[in-house]
Amino acid sequence: MGFSLLRRITNRARLVLQGQASCFKLAISLVEGKSGLEIGGPSAVFRERGSPLPIYKKVGSLDNCDISRSTVWASHSDSYAFSPQRPAGRNIFCDGSDLSTIANKSYDFILSCHNLEHFANPVKALKEWQRVTRPGGALVLVLPNYSRTFDHRRAPTPVSHMLQDYDQNIQEDDLTHLPEILLMHDLSMDRSAGTREAFRERSQKNFTNRCLHHHVFDEINSRELLIQAGMDVLAVETALPYHIFLLARMP
Repeated sequence: MGFSLLRRITNRARLVLQGQASCFKLAISLVEGKSGLEIGGPSAVFRERGSPLPIYKKVGSLDNCDISRSTVWASHSDSYAFSPQRPAGRNIFCDGSDLSTIANKSYDFILSCHNLEHFANPVKALKEWQRVTRPGGALVLVLPNYSRTFDHRRAPTPVSHMLQDYDQNIQEDDLTHLPEILLMHDLSMDRSAGTREAFRERSQKNFTNRCLHHHVFDEINSRELLIQAGMDVLAVETALPYHIFLLARMP
């Protein structure tokens, strides 16, 4: 049995044993019957069967933003078919930190799962997500808990560093964290990355593939980041195998 298949089976068993996230009902209240935009979807975490936060089936409508039609994680058409129980939305192809093709206050909520860590300038991304969301709208954010992933040798990124990145208008081709990543990345927990040399080569081309975790998160710095970005944090919850769920209200 391959390592990746074994890991998927193990993770599924953990989800079955753990059940839905405690914040599930609150998440439903934030998205039910409303219009949303997902960044980098679709996500198994939001799907119906065996997932900890199955909210797709409750949304009114959902569009998706991704960097291109084909990424490491998904291939897209113009139509965004995220759930068999809901009408398809549309795919919008642009950088998630530059939603200039989307008008202000276009959506009621934003979904993002295991996505924000891939942004070199996460505060810029959060500000853009706020811009396209109506006042009082919601953010349903899922981040990887660094201590349970291949990032476990790194330290949670200080929020002050991410704020400095925003002030300096850091662009998405930035490789400031690459030396740390190459030194600390636990390849034994990331077999799909291949050899050390293959991982190095892929990482150096990050602007094309967007695989790097520029920043790493735990419950403390993830909450603080949203607060510093001007949001009202409603819930923070960790869950197996490596998730941090954050629900927040936009300003």
